[in-house]
Amino acid sequence: MTAPETSSVDVLTAAVETARTAAVEVAGLAAEVGEHLGTSREAVPDPALLGEVLTHTFAAQLPGYVGWHWAVTLAHVPGDEHVTVDEVVLLPGEDALLAPSWVPWHERIRPGDLSVGDVLPVTEDDPRLVPSYLADDDSASDPAGMVVAQEIGIGRERVLSAEGRREALARWSTGEWGPTAAIARHAPGSCGDCAFLMPLAGSLRLELGVCANAYAPSDGHVVTTDHGCGAHSEASVVPVDTTEITNIPLYDTQAYDSI
Repeated sequence: MTAPETSSVDVLTAAVETARTAAVEVAGLAAEVGEHLGTSREAVPDPALLGEVLTHTFAAQLPGYVGWHWAVTLAHVPGDEHVTVDEVVLLPGEDALLAPSWVPWHERIRPGDLSVGDVLPVTEDDPRLVPSYLADDDSASDPAGMVVAQEIGIGRERVLSAEGRREALARWSTGEWGPTAAIARHAPGSCGDCAFLMPLAGSLRLELGVCANAYAPSDGHVVTTDHGCGAHSEASVVPVDTTEITNIPLYDTQAYDSI
């Protein structure tokens, strides 16, 4: 009587030690590969022709890798005597400790991070900047275009885009020198009609300026025209007359002296 042929799944399921040996080889130490946690069958288009694929899972005993496990994938083709190790990887489980997702440096940086000696380059596709000679032209990389850019205006190759100006205005309007500051809410007037305001050049001159009042807390800072403080140029002090008003005549006109 012929013994029943062993299926590829049975062969792969029984190959626990083969999988463990492969995991130890990758880990480097046998102590870092823990108990066998189970198996999971991988999908194969045509198992009868291509064979079966099974993944053995072992607990990871590496320091700092709580909740991780070793995954060893084995393959077996019907008729072959041995199984094949496809790959060995260390994978996180549902309760594993994971490092935060990597974020590019230009997205991580925050205002105030730049210190002495640091260099903060801008990217070529920075939406805040556009070529100074033509906002809708992408020829800033053209050497001839660079020459033109340096000859037009004040020689800057790139200038703020509309988006860059909007971001700056929104940032400054909600900051310390905007209309929502406490000092602005109690000011006798706004910076827009103050003689100490030096308007900025360009399209934002009606909305932004620099305070030039040495006695104002915003002196030397960019302020919005709807900001304000008590040092407004038109804030005049009304003198208070402290003279006491009396209704008693200084001279007695009701009587006269005999001479």
